[in-house]
Amino acid sequence: MALGRQLMIFGMIMNRNTLLSYINDQSGTLLGVGPISKNCVDAVLELSDEHDIPLILIASRNQIDSEEFGGGYVNNWTTESFADYVNKNSGSGKVILARDHGGPWQNKTEVGKKLSLSAAMDSAKKSYKADIDAGFKILHIDPSIDIHKHPSQDEILERVFELYEYCLNYASEQAKELIFEIGTEEQSGFLNSNEDLKKVLDKVHSFCDELKYPKPSFVVIQTGTKVKEMKNIGRFEKMMVQKNGENELKKSISEIVAICNQAGIFMKTHNMDYLSHEALNMHTDLGIHAANVAPEFGVTETKTLLSLLSSHSMQSLANQFLELSYQSKKWEKWMQNKSEATDRDRSVIAGHYVFSTKECLQIKQEAADKLSKKGIDLESTLKGEIKKQITRYLKGYRIIH
Repeated sequence: MALGRQLMIFGMIMNRNTLLSYINDQSGTLLGVGPISKNCVDAVLELSDEHDIPLILIASRNQIDSEEFGGGYVNNWTTESFADYVNKNSGSGKVILARDHGGPWQNKTEVGKKLSLSAAMDSAKKSYKADIDAGFKILHIDPSIDIHKHPSQDEILERVFELYEYCLNYASEQAKELIFEIGTEEQSGFLNSNEDLKKVLDKVHSFCDELKYPKPSFVVIQTGTKVKEMKNIGRFEKMMVQKNGENELKKSISEIVAICNQAGIFMKTHNMDYLSHEALNMHTDLGIHAANVAPEFGVTETKTLLSLLSSHSMQSLANQFLELSYQSKKWEKWMQNKSEATDRDRSVIAGHYVFSTKECLQIKQEAADKLSKKGIDLESTLKGEIKKQITRYLKGYRIIH
C-alpha cells in the first residue's frame, strides 16, 4: 500500500486495527515526541500538517497531568487543556495523544506524599481516567517505580494487570478504544534479555486471553540507550564503533524484533535522544516500530534562547535565566556519577523545566520585546530550531526524505 494511502486511512479512522496496519505497512519508525514546551508541541503540530504524517505526543505525568494533580510543568497545561489545545490545532488530525510512563509514583505529588502502594495505584487510576476522558489514544502502563522497595517482575506484572483492567473497563464504559503500551523496567542502557521478554509477553498474553481482553500493541524494549546529561550513554552507539560490536548489536536486536513479531506486538524504544543519524537508520533497518525522544528538544530550545540573548547584548537576561534554571535543581536526575558538568551545563539541562514559571515568562517577554525591534520573533525562532531537530529524527527514521 502506498504511504500516502496509508496516512489517509490513518487520519480517517484512528483505532487499534488501523494503527497496526499502518505500522505493518510502513518502512519507517513511528516517532513519539515529549511535549517539553509549548513551542515543541507547536513544532509537532506544524510538522504533522506540513508532511501529512502521524506523530505521537508522549506526555509524562510531570509534564502534563490532570487538574487534580496540579497539571504539569509544560505551559501550565492540565490534561484537559493540553488535549483541547492539540485537538483544536491539529489540521491533519494525525497528532496522537499518548500517556508516557503512567503508573504509581510517576507524579512528583505521589512521591512527595510517600503514598502507599494502594494509594499510589488509586492515584494513577485517577490520572488515567482523566487521560481517557480527554481523548488520549495510547496509554503506557508503567508501574516499574516503587519508592518503598524493589518489586519483583511478578509484582510489577500484577500492577500492570490491575491498571490495564481498570483503564480498559473505564474506556469501554465511555465507548472509547485504547491502544496500550506496556513496560516493566526502568531504562538501564543495556539490552533486554530474550528469555525475560518471552516470559513477560507470555504472561501478558495469558492474562488477556483468560479475560478476553485485547492485547497490548506496544512493549517497551531496551536496545542499549540511556540519556544522561546531554548525551546518550547507553551501549548502542558504543557497540556500533567496536570491532564486531555492530554485528553483535544487529544480531541481538534482530532476535528481539523477531520475538515481538512472533508475539504480535510492536517494539518501542525510549531514550533515543542524541543518537547519530547512522544509529537512527539502524533502528529502522532492524525493524523497530516506534521510538521516543524528549529531553534533547528541551536542550535545543534552551541553547537557542541563550544564544539569542547573548548575541543580542542581553547577557543580563541570560544570566537571570541560567540562575533560575540552576536553582530549580531539575538537572539532578540527569547527572552521571562523578559528573564533570559545569553549572552552566546543569542550567541548560534543566532549562525547559522553568519555561512556564512567572520569572522565566518575564525574562522571555523582555527579550521578545527587544528582539522584535530587530525583526526577530523569539518564539518562532525557538520553535524553528526544535522543528529542525525533530526533522532530523523523521529523516533518520525514514518517515520523510
